[in-house]
Amino acid sequence: MVLPGGAEFTVPLAIAPDDLRQLAVHEAAHRTFPGRAGPLTALDTGGEAVRGTALLVPGYTGSKEDFAPLLAPLAGAGYRVVALDQRGQYESPGPDDPAAYSVEELGRDVLAVARVLREESGEPLHLLGHSFGGLVTRAAVLAEPTLFTSFTLLGSGPSKLGGRRAELLDHLGPLLDAGGVRLVHETLEQVAMTDPRAQAVPAPTRDFYSRRFLRNSEAGLRGMADAMLEEPDRVPELAAVGVPLLVAHGEADDAWLPHVQADMAQRLGARHEVILNSIHSPAVENPVRTLEVLLDFWAGAAVRS
Repeated sequence: MVLPGGAEFTVPLAIAPDDLRQLAVHEAAHRTFPGRAGPLTALDTGGEAVRGTALLVPGYTGSKEDFAPLLAPLAGAGYRVVALDQRGQYESPGPDDPAAYSVEELGRDVLAVARVLREESGEPLHLLGHSFGGLVTRAAVLAEPTLFTSFTLLGSGPSKLGGRRAELLDHLGPLLDAGGVRLVHETLEQVAMTDPRAQAVPAPTRDFYSRRFLRNSEAGLRGMADAMLEEPDRVPELAAVGVPLLVAHGEADDAWLPHVQADMAQRLGARHEVILNSIHSPAVENPVRTLEVLLDFWAGAAVRS
C-alpha cells in the first residue's frame, strides 16, 4: 500500500539515496492478460521457466513496478516472473463500479492469469501478494489451491487493516468527493513530504509515483479501500489448504504490524521471515534480502510439491 510511512520509525533502509527503486533496470516486457473485467497489464520476464514461474501481485495504489528490483535477479535465477497491475491500477483499466473491486472479484482476476501461466509454463507456479494484494491472492488460493506450488504473504495480514493507515483510508471518500483522485494525491503528497524518508526519494521515482497514482481508477480506490477495511479473518481456511506458506515482512512494517504478522504465521504454521532494514515494501527497500528469502522458500516448496 503506497501511503506515507510512520514518522516514528527510524529504521535505516538498505537502499542507497540514488536508488531508483520502482524504476530499477530490468528486461521484462509489457504484456496483457485477459481479466474478468478487461485486460490486465503485466511485466513478464519470459524465458523457459527452468525453475518455475512466479506471479507477483501488488497492494493498494501500487503496481507491477513495486517488484522491479526483483525481476532481473529472479529471471537470472531461472524463474519466469510476471508482475501484475490489478484492475484499476496504473496501466490496467477497471470498471467504474466500486463493487467490482471486492477481494473476491480481484482474486478471480489472479486466477485467470494463473491459469494462463500454468498452460504456458506448467509447474511450479509460486504466488506472492504484497499488502492488500495479499488479501486478494489469499482469495485466489482459497478458491483454487491446486493451481499454486507455494503462496507468500508479503507485508500483509490476517484480516482488515487497522491503525493509522486505516484512519487515512477513512478520509479517502470525502477527499474523492471533493476533488477526485487528484485531490487525494495532492493531500498525500503534502503528508509524505513531512517524512524525511519520503524527501530522500529520488526525483525520477517521485515523478513516477505521481504519474502512477493519478492513473488509479477512482472507483478502484473506493472499492479496494472498502474491501481492505472489511476483510474477515480467513487464517483457519488458509491453514487448511496444504499449500506451502511464507509470511514475510519488514522489521518496522507500519500497515499490519510485525507482531500481527508473526501471530498470523504461527496460526498458519507458515515459515516466517522478518526482513531487516525495511518497512512495508521489502521488495524495493531491501531487495537483496527479499530475493534471498524468496529463492530459498521457493526451492524448498518446489521439492515438496
